[in-house]
Amino acid sequence: MHRLLVLATALLIALPATGSQGDRRPTAAICDAAARAASARHGVPLEVLRALTRTETGRPVNGTLQPWPWTLNMEGAGHWFKTRGEALKFALTRHAKGARSFDVGCFQINFRWHGQAFDSIETMFDQTLNADYAARFLKALKAEGGDWTTAVGKYHSRTPELALKYTARFERIFANLAPAASDLPQPQPKPSDTPPEMLIAGLGVRLSAPRHARTPGAVALTVFTGGKNLLTRAKPLFEQAPTR
Repeated sequence: MHRLLVLATALLIALPATGSQGDRRPTAAICDAAARAASARHGVPLEVLRALTRTETGRPVNGTLQPWPWTLNMEGAGHWFKTRGEALKFALTRHAKGARSFDVGCFQINFRWHGQAFDSIETMFDQTLNADYAARFLKALKAEGGDWTTAVGKYHSRTPELALKYTARFERIFANLAPAASDLPQPQPKPSDTPPEMLIAGLGVRLSAPRHARTPGAVALTVFTGGKNLLTRAKPLFEQAPTR
């Protein structure tokens, strides 16, 4: 079995990565994925975090308001960049020229007031760290009293008038929030007479008893992709210890 797994792993490594660093998610889904992880870690409702990231960075994508991770609010002016590299370069350039009041990433963490919680401006753009800090900060604000909407208002500003204006936008977005893609009903696989398959990164690995195996306890390893059988090998399921 060990040899079979080694063979399957070698074939997996040989397959080319897809997308940016193998990530096939649309850019607009990055903030939602980070929000889901932060919600699970800190107990902040996922819908609150998803509405918050849209309030902070939302822009129309295919007719719906979607968050955008490579967003900067530089001293009052909003900027949306195509890539993380472009956003980071802009932030570093302006920082080198003296800019300190700017908001970064999915949850627009302010560098002046919260930058000390991160190792660098670059790490502030890490969607996981950005969302994690936002969730912890929002949870601390909620502990001061009030509901999550009150905490969201404080997240934006301690000035009541500014907080009230912000929460009005947040509540509109929250009320019209579409279900996350992972919350939608997923198509169920059709029943099949074939042995169960483990699909990893588009590669199928099937273990089954070969029809004409000469070795007792052998299994057949079938590796397939794109509907084409790449390799079938018969190997003993367990190596027998040598007899004395």
